[in-house]
Amino acid sequence: MRNINSSGVRARAKRAMGVAAVAGAAGLSLAPAAFAAEMDAAADAPTEVSGVDIEAAVGSKPQSPKFTAPLVDTPRSITVIPQKVIDQTAATSLQDLLRTSPGITFGAGEGGQPLADRPFIRGQSSGNNIFVDNLRDTGGQIREVFALEQVEVVKGPDSAYNGRGSGGGSINLSTKKPRLETFVTGSARAGTDDYLRGAIDANYQLGATSAIRLNIMGTQGNTPGRPDVVDFERLGFLGALSYGLGTETRVTASYYHLESDDMPDYGVPLMTKVPGYPRTESGVLPVGRDAFYGLTARDFAKTSADIGTFFVEHDFNDRISIRNVFRYSETVNDYIVTNPGDGGAAQFVAGEWWMKRGTKSRWNETKTVANVTEVYGKFTTGGLEHSFATGFEVSREVNDNASYVIYTTAGSACPTGFTNNVTNAGVGDCTRVFAPNPNDPWTGLTPLGAVSTSRTRSGGVYAFDTISFGEKWLLNLGARYDEYGVTGITRSSTSAAGVITGQTASTPPKGNWDFFNYQVGLVYKPVTNASVYVSFGTSSTPPTLAGGDQNAVPGGTGGGSNGQAPTTVLDPEETESIEAGVKWSLFRDQLQLSGAVFQLKRKNAQIQVQAGVYEQAGEAEVTGVELGVSGNVTDKWQVFGGYTFQDSELVRGAYTNVNVGDPLANTPKHSFSMFSTYKVFDKLSLGGGAYYVSKSFGGNQGGAGGGANAIYAPDYWRFDAFAAYQINDRADLQLNVQNVGDKEYIARTNGVHHADYGAGRQAIVTLNVRY
Repeated sequence: MRNINSSGVRARAKRAMGVAAVAGAAGLSLAPAAFAAEMDAAADAPTEVSGVDIEAAVGSKPQSPKFTAPLVDTPRSITVIPQKVIDQTAATSLQDLLRTSPGITFGAGEGGQPLADRPFIRGQSSGNNIFVDNLRDTGGQIREVFALEQVEVVKGPDSAYNGRGSGGGSINLSTKKPRLETFVTGSARAGTDDYLRGAIDANYQLGATSAIRLNIMGTQGNTPGRPDVVDFERLGFLGALSYGLGTETRVTASYYHLESDDMPDYGVPLMTKVPGYPRTESGVLPVGRDAFYGLTARDFAKTSADIGTFFVEHDFNDRISIRNVFRYSETVNDYIVTNPGDGGAAQFVAGEWWMKRGTKSRWNETKTVANVTEVYGKFTTGGLEHSFATGFEVSREVNDNASYVIYTTAGSACPTGFTNNVTNAGVGDCTRVFAPNPNDPWTGLTPLGAVSTSRTRSGGVYAFDTISFGEKWLLNLGARYDEYGVTGITRSSTSAAGVITGQTASTPPKGNWDFFNYQVGLVYKPVTNASVYVSFGTSSTPPTLAGGDQNAVPGGTGGGSNGQAPTTVLDPEETESIEAGVKWSLFRDQLQLSGAVFQLKRKNAQIQVQAGVYEQAGEAEVTGVELGVSGNVTDKWQVFGGYTFQDSELVRGAYTNVNVGDPLANTPKHSFSMFSTYKVFDKLSLGGGAYYVSKSFGGNQGGAGGGANAIYAPDYWRFDAFAAYQINDRADLQLNVQNVGDKEYIARTNGVHHADYGAGRQAIVTLNVRY
């Protein structure tokens, strides 16, 4: 079942880095002679290079036609992170990049949640609300950024746009598309902690209306601040071919592949796992950032994603267009990870604290077929101008899920006097609490256990319209109706000495729901480049998604009933939000400012009222303020960032360890981020980033609240540095120093078993070239 070869990933990643580095340094062999001649002829013209000539981070808008007005006239909070910011911050993953957008945190993998991207937006787990080119990106994944043009973050309930969702918002990843030009860009990075990364982006115009674009990336390294064994290796590719560019009918076919081989890291234990030890205020055990409890002989995390997409777009005239997008994808998320707080309470034996290593594991294969058809454009009726989009979307998903049955036949021995020292059918697997050794010996068996299959079918129809009432007023309307159903089958298994001997079928749990969501917004424009708005929107979260795990089945542990009988299927949770704000575009659209106040209510939430019994009696609320800035203050000074205030609480429905009035998990009250650069001289730019996150409570985010709120991640400041020097018109050097002060901070905690440290200081040098 582990279908990703570790040595293969390593070899292919190194080859990809080599190709990109050679192309970046020598790139002439990749650039057609005719284009090189054009570049020579234009040598005196100004050329934008990644770190120096900083283009505005504004003017972009969400990629989807569903957004029927310019960004400044769209009545909701939307952040567009452009490719410039992706490149300048040296981001390598979605989690790296989204720290530039305040108000987004990431949850720890626990409570049945997959080891994958788990963003929280406005207090709601939004791992199921990640899209690629506006189609839902299913399956548990760790996502890369090498093939992205921009990232769009929509905050607040948006089921009118995207159907089922958590209510906090959504994230859309816009991939690079072919253009009617020829260029080759390359980057070669090297840094501390054995970091290497090579990437190449090549676009070739094949004819008057056709082009091809290729992106290749390979990277490897260690996690700064953690032991060297916490490493990663990734290889990525995106190829896209377009025909009919610049004409009334445009066709694009693309294929994306990403594979990774990482050492998973579940951080450090909590005080609750070491009874009798003096408690820290935050509840995180004070073992230090270099304590790693995993086992190199056993642990692994391997993922793969293969996504094929086919776009067709046609303009009937200059006011009406139609487009169809079809996608087939397969993803695999495969891991065994040591959970330091899941092996039972630590014991004080022979003058030392000892604990057993707990484990979490998953093998998850997801196959998805999806199609969306949209008609969009403009028309005038009754003296009113309409900008509209309407369409329908269908998808089918098949999720196979299993956990490994881990049998330790030989491992790190528990000391004499340690009780309950047997792990499954083998021997104890113990480690010193304050001096864990990741190279401890381990041998054993890891067969797959029971396999659960969920088959999801969904369909939705929607319509949006922005109506202009003269030059001052806009009315934004949107509505969507969805049908969503899941059928689950658990193939139970028996095992002897770690070998699967048979499987039997169980009764399939089923769930079918339909829901209607809408949004309405009123915009007033005091001047053409500014707007004042108020909006209201709703969202529906089917019970299979309420725990944040998109691969759950309707009943059973981890599913919509959270431990109830499979015959009991709960209703979708409902989220609604009201928001009022101001947007202002300055300096000929070179700088955008925004501010908003909002109140989000999550109703009908699942809570446990007694052992094994759940009811939809919970309600949570998040009230907040968001401020944003994006673009160029002057032709030399670029800024990108903002501030978010969130006051969250459980309003109704207390349950284990969570009381009415408690804040929600992974919802810090204050978060601030600012990345800024300044061109000191024509060839030199300096800058950096400042990031602040206040105290954030842990918890599984099951039900309306946040788990064990006695545990929290303390507040922290983190600072990054940036410098870029333009060597010539085609090349520049870039230096990034992440976490300049080497701040030791807790990035997140699940509040039950473990807490995760943020990355330590790392210096990265990048050579960027363009031909």
